[in-house]
Amino acid sequence: MKCSELIEKLEELAPSHYAEEWDNVGLLAGRRDKEIQRVMAAVDATADVVEQARRARADLLLTHHPLLFHAQKQICSDDFIGKRLISLIQNDICYYAMHTNFDVMGMADAAADELGLKNPEVLKVTCEEESSKEGIGRYGKLPYAMSLAECAEYVKTAFSLPQAAVYGDLDRMVEKMAVLPGSGGDEISDALRAGADVYLTGDISHHDGIDAMEQGLSVIDAGHFGLEKLFVTYMRDYFFRELPEITFLEAEQQAPFRIV
Repeated sequence: MKCSELIEKLEELAPSHYAEEWDNVGLLAGRRDKEIQRVMAAVDATADVVEQARRARADLLLTHHPLLFHAQKQICSDDFIGKRLISLIQNDICYYAMHTNFDVMGMADAAADELGLKNPEVLKVTCEEESSKEGIGRYGKLPYAMSLAECAEYVKTAFSLPQAAVYGDLDRMVEKMAVLPGSGGDEISDALRAGADVYLTGDISHHDGIDAMEQGLSVIDAGHFGLEKLFVTYMRDYFFRELPEITFLEAEQQAPFRIV
């Protein structure tokens, strides 16, 4: 399958027009006429992941977060981004990113499914079409009412997390949850408007956590990577189902920090 044909399939899953204006998605490096037989997926195109793709002889590297967010005036080995791009191009590895378009058309529903949310609805509408409203995050009822402490453990089990930061009274009962994988501090107001008891997201600042609690919203910060690693398993299932002729590889990747 040529790279251009694979892109058509990925566009069917998460069309690029669903991406935010500031985002940078799609084919970011490589040849559209490249024959694709082996795809490696990861959350981030770190130097280690690029090296894994090279060693595995991947034809295409597929990531959630784009390696290129801003315009690059130089592509050279003096620059840490340039080094990775040079390695990809030298090894004829195409590079494709699915970021906020996937957040809208894959990540949000996947997270709601992992949590077993009942009748999930869009948390923040980012794209309105004639017959539908799409957007980031979801909200709905948990399978049953539980304490905030129990909810934190429930989240850790659902997403295989070693820890999570919790803002709020651990004894408080919660039932309605809003979830937004990634960095969700700016959407606290959306979780409040949805009437959520608890908000599951990542990258919550000290002040955002305090402000949420003051307004009656408990917060579980599962980390940016902690929830968005769903991207790889979601794409694995998609390739196995829709593109079985392509060998799908999962990069070895974990949260970039350690709690010590």
